[in-house]
Amino acid sequence: MEKSLWKSILSVRTDAPLIHNITNYVVMNNTANALLAIGASPIMAHAHPEVEEMVNISNALVINIGTLDEYWCESMDRAAKKANELHKSWILDPVGAGATLFRDQTVINLINYKPTVIRGNASEIMAIAKVSRLHTKGVDSVYQSEEAIEAAQWLNSSTGSIICVSGAVDVIISRKQKAFIRNGHPMMQQVTGLGCTATAIIAAFLGNDASDPFHATVSAMCLLGIAGEIAQKNSNGPGSLQMNLLDKLYNLTEQEFSSYLKIDFQND
Repeated sequence: MEKSLWKSILSVRTDAPLIHNITNYVVMNNTANALLAIGASPIMAHAHPEVEEMVNISNALVINIGTLDEYWCESMDRAAKKANELHKSWILDPVGAGATLFRDQTVINLINYKPTVIRGNASEIMAIAKVSRLHTKGVDSVYQSEEAIEAAQWLNSSTGSIICVSGAVDVIISRKQKAFIRNGHPMMQQVTGLGCTATAIIAAFLGNDASDPFHATVSAMCLLGIAGEIAQKNSNGPGSLQMNLLDKLYNLTEQEFSSYLKIDFQND
């Protein structure tokens, strides 16, 4: 598995998949830079007259509901519908799900278009699965990723989407298998939008190889976790971590990847 994960990383660097992002204002720059650093090509487009054409020419689509408004909801709906029609990989990031009825209804509508992957923190995944709507702290999680496993399994079985629960341990769930990735560093939580970055990186791997979305999601999360873990060693705080993380996404070596990788699998 380790060799195949690294092969996926090299493949993204070589093939430069075009990733269409309908994402939030807060993270656009960070997301674009992270995609460039791993070798992918980002484009941000949400205008109604072009959004379906953009889905058509892209390798994968990101929909991130972080800064919603009615215009963007229509853009997301059109893009997701088009991706579904074209059988093109797309990933949903349900930022702040459970916080408001507007967000919840937006997510419910988008899930009808069968996202390939849904990535969120534990609170978001649990809110979507209707396991718990009691505690949502903005876009932050008040639960650990392992606490969302039951909710993630339900969501996977009901939607068919690969479910990625981000946290201290990243949990990726398919119908047949679970992966537990123990890379990363707590300081990463202090950098705005790294969860959104994770979503975009997953999209790059999906866009490069749509045949195995579970493997693509695992590869992406391993890359980000390891890069963050190494970058933290040379960082004095969140600002330098953000800069060092971009550099490490760009120049991570196979030796570094192999020596830092901490992953376990569980067959269902």
